[in-house]
Amino acid sequence: MHIVIVGNGISGITAARFIRKRSDFKITIISSESKHFYSRTALMYIYMGHMRFEDTKPYEDWFWEKNRIDLIQSRVESIDFNSKTLSLDSENPMAYDKLILALGSKPNKFGWPGQDLQGVGGLYHIQDLERMESFSKGLQKAVVVGGGLIGIEMAEMFKSRNIDVSMIVRETDYWNNVLPAEESKMISKHIKEHHIDLNLGVNLGEIIDDGTGKASAVTIKETGERIECGFVGLTAGVSPNVHFLKDSNLEIERGIVVNNYLETNQKDVYAIGDCAQLSDPKPGRRNIEAVWYTGRMMGETVAYTITGTPIGYDPGIWFNSAKFLDIEYQVYGDVRNQIPEDQKTFYWEHADGNKSIRLNFEKESNIITGFNLMGIRFRHEVCEKWIKNRTHIDEVVSNLKLANFDPEFFRKNEAAFVSAFNKAFGKSLRLTSNGRLNKVLSFLKS
Repeated sequence: MHIVIVGNGISGITAARFIRKRSDFKITIISSESKHFYSRTALMYIYMGHMRFEDTKPYEDWFWEKNRIDLIQSRVESIDFNSKTLSLDSENPMAYDKLILALGSKPNKFGWPGQDLQGVGGLYHIQDLERMESFSKGLQKAVVVGGGLIGIEMAEMFKSRNIDVSMIVRETDYWNNVLPAEESKMISKHIKEHHIDLNLGVNLGEIIDDGTGKASAVTIKETGERIECGFVGLTAGVSPNVHFLKDSNLEIERGIVVNNYLETNQKDVYAIGDCAQLSDPKPGRRNIEAVWYTGRMMGETVAYTITGTPIGYDPGIWFNSAKFLDIEYQVYGDVRNQIPEDQKTFYWEHADGNKSIRLNFEKESNIITGFNLMGIRFRHEVCEKWIKNRTHIDEVVSNLKLANFDPEFFRKNEAAFVSAFNKAFGKSLRLTSNGRLNKVLSFLKS
C-alpha cells in the first residue's frame, strides 16, 4: 500500500506520523515549499531574530529516513484520479493507492492594481518570509493591507526592526468581523499606542509601480491618499489552495468537499487541513477552519481511517489563541462579534485598558457558552469542561480561580470581575478558595 500525501504542513505531517505508527505502508510526502516540515506559526520569530529556521523544525532531518517516510520537494501539476497518478514538475509521474490532499491555504488577492509587483507579498510560506527579508535591508516604510492575525504579525515584524508601518483595514475597528466591539476597540487602541499608523474603515486603491516593476507607494481608495512605501504586505485573509484542481473531477466549492471521514468524492482520496471543506460540520463549527490544531486533528483522524479503524472527525468545542503585540488572546466556545438574541454577555475590562474577561451564557438557562480573554489566560481544560457540562454561570463565576493560568506572581483579577458581575446582575457571589494546582487536577478528574 502506497500512501501519498501532498503537503507537509501540520495536517499532512500528522497524518504521516500516525499512519507510520499504525502500519508498515509506504509513505511519500510531496511539497514544493520545503523539504522538511517546520512550524509555520514561527515564521515571524525568524524575522525578529528570536529563532533560526532550524529551530522551527520539530524533528531532526534524520527522523524521516529513520521512520521510512520519503520526502520529495516538487510541485504537483495535475492529478489523474482514474489512473491514480500524480504529475510532478521535477519527477516522474507517481502512482498512489491512497491520496491525502493537505494543500493548505494561499493569501487572498482581490485584483488590486499592482498586486503582482516586486515588493508585494503575504505571510504564509517560507518563501514569503524570504521575500520580506530581501526587501527589508534599508527599508524605511511598509504598508500592511488587511486586519486579523496575520496582519498584526507582519506589522510587529517590521516594527521589531524599527521600520515604520501603516495598516489599511476595511473594518471600522480591528478584526471586528470576529471580535466583539469592546475587544476590537481595545486592540485598535493598542495598535495605535505602538505607533503603528492604523487606517480603519478604508480599502486599498492601488499599489504604484516605481517604473522598474517594484512597489513604491499605495493609495487609499476612499480618499486617494498616497502612502510611500518599499514593501506592501497583503494579509486580507487566506483561502484554500485548490486552484490547480478546479477543472478536475474533484468536488470543490471554496475548498475540497469532504464527509465526516474526510473522504472526497473520488475513491481513495482524502482532504485535510486548510483545504478541506466539511459538507456537514459539527454544530458551532465552520465548514473551513484554517487553524493549526484542527489541521493536526484532521491528520490524526484520517490516519486511523486509512489504517483500518474509521473514525469521524470531531474537533470538539471551538478554541483559539493568538497575540496582538503585547496582548494575548484566548477564546473558548461560542463568542461572536454580535451576541445572539438567545445569549447574554458580561464584559469586564481592567483599568489599564489591556486586559478583559467576557463570559457568554444562555439567556433562559444561564448556562455558560463562551469565554473571551484579552491579556489574561485561563486553563483550556477548565473552560472546556464548564462548557461541555453546561455549567451554570454562577458556578463558573464563583470558581474562576480554577481557570486562572497566569504565572505565579501576576496580579489576579478574579475578585474585581466577581464584584463587577455582582453589581451588574444584583447578585452576591463569592470566590471559592485559591484554586491551587491540586484543586484544579481534582476538578478535572471529577
